[in-house]
Order: sequence, then C-alpha cells, then structure tokens
Amino acid sequence: MRRSAMALSLRWVARCCALLSMTAGAQGLSHNPDPLLHDGFESILAGPRRDADAARFLAQATFGPTTAEITNLRLTGYAAWFNAQFAAPVSTQVPYLDWVANLPPINNQNEVDDDTRLESWSINSAGTPDPSRSNVVPGDQLRQRVAFALSEIFVVSNANGTLNYQPWALASYYDMLARDAFANFRVLLEDVTKHPAMGVYLNAIQNQKADPAQNIHPDENYAREVLQLFSVGLVQLNLNGTPVLVGNAPVPTYDQTTVRGFAAVFTGWDFNNLGCGSNTYTCCNEDDYFGCGPSNADEPPWRNEMQAVEAFHDTTSDKQLLDYVNVARPNGLLLHGGNAQVELSAALDNIFQHPNVPPFISMRLIQRLVTSNPSPEYVQRVAQIFKDDSSAQHVRGNLKAVVQAILLDPEARYGQWRFPDSFGKVREPLVKSAQLWRAMAARSINGRNAALSNYPPIESWFGQAPLRAATVFNFFKPDFRPTGEMVTRNLAGPEFQILTDTVAVETPNYLFHQIFCNYVGSEDCNDSDAAETLSMDETRDAAMAAANPGQLVDNYSLLLMSGQMSPFMRNVLLTHLNSLTAADLGANLGRTRVQHALYLIANSPEYSIQK
Repeated sequence: MRRSAMALSLRWVARCCALLSMTAGAQGLSHNPDPLLHDGFESILAGPRRDADAARFLAQATFGPTTAEITNLRLTGYAAWFNAQFAAPVSTQVPYLDWVANLPPINNQNEVDDDTRLESWSINSAGTPDPSRSNVVPGDQLRQRVAFALSEIFVVSNANGTLNYQPWALASYYDMLARDAFANFRVLLEDVTKHPAMGVYLNAIQNQKADPAQNIHPDENYAREVLQLFSVGLVQLNLNGTPVLVGNAPVPTYDQTTVRGFAAVFTGWDFNNLGCGSNTYTCCNEDDYFGCGPSNADEPPWRNEMQAVEAFHDTTSDKQLLDYVNVARPNGLLLHGGNAQVELSAALDNIFQHPNVPPFISMRLIQRLVTSNPSPEYVQRVAQIFKDDSSAQHVRGNLKAVVQAILLDPEARYGQWRFPDSFGKVREPLVKSAQLWRAMAARSINGRNAALSNYPPIESWFGQAPLRAATVFNFFKPDFRPTGEMVTRNLAGPEFQILTDTVAVETPNYLFHQIFCNYVGSEDCNDSDAAETLSMDETRDAAMAAANPGQLVDNYSLLLMSGQMSPFMRNVLLTHLNSLTAADLGANLGRTRVQHALYLIANSPEYSIQK
C-alpha cells in the first residue's frame, strides 16, 4: 500500500509548526541551550573535550558529524584530524560520469546529464560508498565542504544555456575547486580563470581584442566579476573587513578604466586542443577561433584549461590594472605588449597582491563555514594568516592555513557563548539534507544516489543545488539582510534570501519524503524501494526510541544540533514522542518515533540556525 508523500507532508508541516510553537511559559523551560561550563582557558588544540564540542566542530568543517567521526575526533584531536583530512585522496566527479557513461544503456537510465553530476556530488558529500571506485567511501569531508563553499564564491552554473548540457564541464570545474581547496589562492585564481566552464559562463572564452573598424570591443563580463565577486570587491577594505572611509564615504576599489584594462588582458583564450582533429572537434587556432571546439560533452577540452590563440590577444593597448599603494606590481600599473599568458599572469598577480584580497576572501569563507556576522577581530586574525601563514616561507594565500585558522579561531569555537544573539548562520537546505544522510547512515542498494535527481529539479525544493545558481551572485548575497530586526541591528543573513514562501513549504515536504518514505526496507512511497534511492537506516535507533525516547532525543541533539537543544525543545519533543504508543503503532513504534523526532528537529527553528 503506497501513500501520497505530499499529502502527508502538508499535514505534518502544520503539526510540526504547532508542536514547536508552544509557549515557553506553558512549559516553564528555557528556549536557550543549557548554560554549561565551556572551555577557553587552555589551548584550543587541546580539545575537543566533549562530544558536543566535537560534533559542533564537525558541523562547521564537514557536511555533518557521525557517531564514529565524533569518537575519532575526540581520540585524535584537532591537529591530527586536520592532517588526516589534508592528506585524504581527493574525491572527484568526472570519473563517476565516465563510469556511468560506460554502463549498459538500460531504459535510458545510464545516460549522463546534469542530474548524474548531482549523484556524484551527493555521494562525495554524504560519504556513501562510490560504485565508480569499487565502493570506496569518500574520506575528504573537509575538502568537500570547502569546495562547496568555494563554489558559492567562484560561481558557474548550469543556468547558462550551454553549460546546462555540459555535465563534464561542470563536474571538471567542481573537481578543480576540490583539488585547489587547500592550495594557494593564486593557483586557484588562475585555475578558475582558465577553466572552460568559467570561460563559457562569463564569456571569457573566444573573447577577442578590440577592432574599432568592426565595432568590436573585449567582453568585460569576466573582468568585472573576477574583481567584484572573486577577489577584491567594490570598496577598499581594512584588514578586519570594514570599509576604508574618507570623509565618511567608502573608497572604490577600481573604476571602469580598470575593468576595460582587465577585459583586454583576458582576450585570446579558447578551448584546449587536446584531442582535437576528430570528427566531433574542430581545432581552435587563428583560422578557427569562433567556430571551433568540442561537439561532445565528454571530450577532453571541457575538462582541461583553455589555451591561448595569440592572434586574438590584445598586444597593443595600455591595460590599466588595480592601483594600490606600497605593493610591488609586475610591470607597474599598466600592461603593454606581452603575450596572452604573460599578461594574464601579471594581471592575476596584480589582483592577488591587492590588500583587499585577504579580508575579502576570509570573510566569505567564514560566512560559508561558521557565522554570517563574524567580528572584525575574527576577520582580521584570519586575514593576517592569509597575508602570511606564519611559516618559515611566509606564504601569502595558503588556503590550507586559512581554513585551519577559520575553524580553530576562538570565535569559531566559543562564539556561541560570546555572542549568543548574533553568532551562527542559517543551515542551507543542501547541508541539512546531507547532514541527515550522514547522521542516519544513508545507503542505496546499487550505490547510486538519486536523492537530488528528482523532478521537479532539486533547486525548486531547496532554492539551491550545486552549480545551479540563478546568477553569478550565487543563491544569496553575502550581505543580504532580511527585513525586521536584522536590518535595524545591521546583521547579515545571506541564506534567508532563498527562504521564499515556496521554499519554506517545499523543503519540509522534501525532508518529509526522505524521512517517512526513504528508509531501509521501505515500500511505502513511489520509488522508495528503487535500487538508486538513498535510504536512511532508521532501524538502527528504533529499539532505543521504543524503550527510551529521552535517550533518542539526546542522541539526535548531539548528532544534529551539537548538543545545543534547549530544555524547552527537548520537553516538547519528548512529550510528543511519548504520546506515540505501542497500542496505536505496534511493532512500528520505534521507527515511527525515530521518524517524528527527525522530522520535527529538521524543521525546528533551533536546528535551522547552526550555532
């Protein structure tokens, strides 16, 4: 007997809201977490000292803790955990697409499209066995979490009409972000600039030098966004991320002349000729600059950096770069006469050395991993590490050091106590879903993962999907402020921008289907028993739920909320779970309590804010 997940979900959204909006006065219990003693007198590296501390760190550094990873972190400590994560093999997406493409074509199920790419993203993020790699379990959670953060800064998207049909290009781009997650920012900046997915998305590919006779001018799209969104921003910044003010007014970082200068630098780049000359690929050269390129989505040029075609590069104009004080600039402020690679290198060096880059990128990464409103002191500490990683070599732009500084900063570890009414961030719907999969040991029968490949597209449920932002400005802007108190207090809430009326209903609907339909052994809903359905192991906790619902709530508080569930919320959940009885549910009592606990927690205000 199959049920309608949508009809049940709508009823449960209403019940969820009713349960979790009970007045605190009626319960006489606090809405705040228990004010337990917290650590701050010893070195952070001496921790974590409690399971809750480990779970909270993992909620920031990964797609969510598991019981085994909490135990491992407690045993090894932060330093050893970072070293293991830095050394873990990179989990990539392109080989998964290649593997699917080579499977027997059964009822069109093994055709590679952009949903296939989301399968691979889900496997790497949830940490489920990868069938394309002999069921190896991806172990690079920190790298995958940072790559996701980078994908929301250096945006490309299948919303572009061409990239919508190029899953290998998007997978290759994401793999590049994963490989560079712990590299140097200067390396990342060049890899982003020369990737064909970015070239297509922001019109840098087949960009050509000016030809006044034909009214041709270099395209400014990438030049504008690499400055505004990927590196320095619109106004000059202090090291702590606050704007430099002159006469109470911010100072622009660059002007239109600078944009034109960079646009001229980014001319003369085209598809890589690796593997060209086949029937499906016209080689890119001086004679075929615009009509060239691959015809098939899986051909190597979509996976390899662009190449220079010098005949279309501007070698004659003076190109104005960023102007800033007391920083060595290759070739001074103006570039003139170099070949495409020489000028590109000089221009990217000019960006990389700009004093805005450390606070700008540090702020963006802190927001994506830890808190939407870091203090200026937090930003400055991380930005200083970006400027100089404190190693013997005094490296600038060491992302490995920057990520570690972000996650081990005193504000990251103790900010929930120091700034209880402003610290934290909204959990993105994708992160919510991945955390549920990880906490509940989700697996599919055949190793594939259709959890994000439903119709309608997952972004209509969540307001987001990996590399599917509507614009280059990401799913949400980093300085977005929802109306009300957050505006009056000047607090950013970026993720609130995708919390539309539709998403506020559709995300609980989606989570309902995942929790009440897609569990191990389920035949309750459409496709819940399909081989590619990602199913949560709700049986694991069923006996505990039936015998001791209080222990179940405490366990889920640890796994999903880092032990931060308030006494009020715990009492509401426990009261409801105790109202579900064996007389009504029989042998399904334990599983039903598990389902209700997961659904109510996942849609609660307390869980929705990562503290």
